[in-house]
Amino acid sequence: MHAFVDVPTEHVGTTRAFWSAAVGWPPGKPWPGHPEFVSLIPRTGTSYLHVQTIDDMPRVHLDLLGDLDADPARLERLGAVRAHRGDGWQVMTSPAGLPFCVCAEAWPHRRPGAATWPGGHRSRLVQLCVDVPAPWYDAELAFWRSATGWADEPVDAPEFARLVHRAESPLQLLVQRLGDDDGATRARAHLDLGTDDLAAEVAQVQALGARVLRPGHGFVALQDPVGLPFCVTANDPDR
Repeated sequence: MHAFVDVPTEHVGTTRAFWSAAVGWPPGKPWPGHPEFVSLIPRTGTSYLHVQTIDDMPRVHLDLLGDLDADPARLERLGAVRAHRGDGWQVMTSPAGLPFCVCAEAWPHRRPGAATWPGGHRSRLVQLCVDVPAPWYDAELAFWRSATGWADEPVDAPEFARLVHRAESPLQLLVQRLGDDDGATRARAHLDLGTDDLAAEVAQVQALGARVLRPGHGFVALQDPVGLPFCVTANDPDR
């Protein structure tokens, strides 16, 4: 699974700069034939965080890597809706309305190591969270369980379910049931950094321009400089 931060043209520079500094990976060159995509390149391992220029509001989406011929039909049978076909990817929408893509898996993947920062703490982008309106939660969780085939891992909060990734995937998947007061009518996604020092990591991303929204149990919710929510969590950055 890969993660994409999608922003309009006026926010691309800010977004690339913030997330590059947050994960410690410099931006690469635009993709050949697709200048709207830029990957952030780790020093070791395979890139799995990308910034896309779109004509819409900022958002986060995920790509599932697999069989571009077989998987879209399989995911349709599970409740996804197929949209347009791209150059090596198929755009789809989950049952609760989250955009995602199926992308042809054409290269070997190796998970990057965690970044070690001045002062000694470590962090890595470890998780993508799908935030789901309560009426859609059971159906959306069932969809992602079947879509990925990943195993459930116990979580000590009833509003969360975690799906554990296969060995090659750099990201695990969290599915969150939103409260009735959230007001969302469709699913959205956000990114989670994992760190061995929550306070140090929060201070670091604040210095880069993030704004704290609220603390939680084992995490702090923040907003990046263009207004996208993300979390700093106590997830092990080496997982």
